[in-house]
Amino acid sequence: MTNPIRIGTRGSPLARLQTDMVCAALRAADPAVTVEVVVIRTSGDQVQDRPLADIGGKGLFSKEIEQAMFEGRIDMAVHSMKDMETALPDGLCIGAVLPREDPRDALLAGDARSIAALPQGAVVGTSSVRRQAQLLNRRPDLNVVLFRGNVQTRLRKLKEGVADATLLALAGLKRLDMESVCAPIDPDEMLPAAAQGAVGVELRADDAALRDRLAAIDHAETALCIGVERALLAALDGTCRTPIGALATRDAPSGTVSLRGLVATPDGTRLERMSQRAPAADAEAMATELGLALKSAIGPGAFE
Repeated sequence: MTNPIRIGTRGSPLARLQTDMVCAALRAADPAVTVEVVVIRTSGDQVQDRPLADIGGKGLFSKEIEQAMFEGRIDMAVHSMKDMETALPDGLCIGAVLPREDPRDALLAGDARSIAALPQGAVVGTSSVRRQAQLLNRRPDLNVVLFRGNVQTRLRKLKEGVADATLLALAGLKRLDMESVCAPIDPDEMLPAAAQGAVGVELRADDAALRDRLAAIDHAETALCIGVERALLAALDGTCRTPIGALATRDAPSGTVSLRGLVATPDGTRLERMSQRAPAADAEAMATELGLALKSAIGPGAFE
């Protein structure tokens, strides 16, 4: 009997579910494969009372898992791609992404089914500066407060009255079969985070056998689109303190990729949107150009 593939993951219900999705895809590609799920608690899960930017950024959701890979305790890891740093540590790579779920954000606010319908001065809980900036740009009267934790924790806080509303990724709510409690927000009103809705598999770059196995479950269109979005992110060179949105879509008949990008100041007083399209082969270069144009348009204030 061959050794099982050891898969690292965070311990939240959504993280475990997404890991199960990867396991199912691996088994569908090769029914003989065996897997072992290894739950690893990350710094991002342990510290819930401060913004990510204050404690080290998005990498806090992956650094302990990546260290386990370097040490050989796991063979690969499953991540929400929107939580991944733009540049991966040397020696690691993304070996596959699953088909993308709906990338939109969703509003959870009781009877209010849109941002416009929120009461004057409503308290909105979020840990995302991207969501905060877009909210305040449209509704400067809103009171945005820090709201961290997994989906279940945030819903509990909402029920307890900590805030009147919150925003979550629609993809996670759909995967948890909880989309009935929310109202999806059009990307023209709230541009998603780069790679939102995509699940990726990270591994050691020198593990050729596992890379070959993962190629069988890699979804090419999703990989193309999130690669374009992450190229825009890299060009903007933003941090967790920088509100950045990106959404790429591929037009199947023409083969072109359309990209929408956004950068703002955290208080939402300045916000720049741009869009562009290019053939798939040129899409990442186009994304880099669009990112540089956005960075020039917004000026240094968004990056301080």
